[in-house]
Amino acid sequence: MSHRRAATAGTAAALAALTLAACGNVEPPAGAAAGENGIVITYNSPTEWGNYGAVLDAFTERTGIEAPNDPKNSGQALAALQAEKGAPVADVAYTGIAFAGQLTDAGVLQDYVPEGAEQVPDDLRDPDGAWTAVHTGTIAFIVNEDHLDGAPVPQGWADLLDPAYEGKVGYLDPTQAAVGYSAATAVNLALGGDLDDWGPGLDYLGDLKDNGASTAAQTATAKVAQGEIPILIDTDFNGYRLRDEGADVSVVIPREGSLQIPYIVGLVEGAPNADNGRRLLDFYFSEEGQGLFAAGYMRPVVGEMPDEVADKVLPPQDYERARTVDYAEQGQRQQEFIGLYQDEVGF
Repeated sequence: MSHRRAATAGTAAALAALTLAACGNVEPPAGAAAGENGIVITYNSPTEWGNYGAVLDAFTERTGIEAPNDPKNSGQALAALQAEKGAPVADVAYTGIAFAGQLTDAGVLQDYVPEGAEQVPDDLRDPDGAWTAVHTGTIAFIVNEDHLDGAPVPQGWADLLDPAYEGKVGYLDPTQAAVGYSAATAVNLALGGDLDDWGPGLDYLGDLKDNGASTAAQTATAKVAQGEIPILIDTDFNGYRLRDEGADVSVVIPREGSLQIPYIVGLVEGAPNADNGRRLLDFYFSEEGQGLFAAGYMRPVVGEMPDEVADKVLPPQDYERARTVDYAEQGQRQQEFIGLYQDEVGF
């Protein structure tokens, strides 16, 4: 493969426009009538993502405010917010931190610091209050051992290129989903690249494609449980959730290294149910809200992971392999990466 180290501005802009156009037609959740009392509309809150279903159910139980889940990914949420800017549908948005700069640059969030969010570290919140990290996760392999056809559970990035795993690996589309972009960032860093040099990661993802890897736009954990994607590169918390639901899965932090991912929330500019949106954000950062995220193995940003949850996850030494990066720079480099990925790997 030949690798350019930077996409042209025109290519990046065109790809961004195509991505947004493709994502902008996602239907809003049922019951999302603007200004309707007793409801709060969230974007990118799939029921099967971590513990999001339980978080929103608990909020409704406490307040009587309906809070339907929404299946968008981070890129689709951004695209919908931009398309609806003149007449917003959503009240609260949730994305990976790599999208934070795009959300603020697009002017689709308004400043609001939820109660309790003052405790969040400064580097995990917008200085003006447009967004705040609500929990973190770590890029991991979620492995359904029953569908490996006798192959061992892979322990590192290099293992996934073995012909024994041909057609058995999947990850979310890194041009749309925050977890997909984070997975690409993780493998690039693990193999010697950095945010200025995507070469090692692009080479790897090209080789992974040649070994039959697949990509999906939406959360794909159900496909792991069914054996359709026996090895999913995703967040650790989704793997632990599947295990608790009875799937025979292992969670692996790759031996060469991984990446920690903060996820952010914010109040939508012009939100039709803004007061309900503020109440939901306050709930996210309350002791109960952070505890509910933690119960789904989503590491809270306020307080520690409860002992009863920490005892069920991989030991701390495994997580020492998960790096942090300059997340603002990661976000700034996203369109460059998208151009390179589409040119050199694209599915």
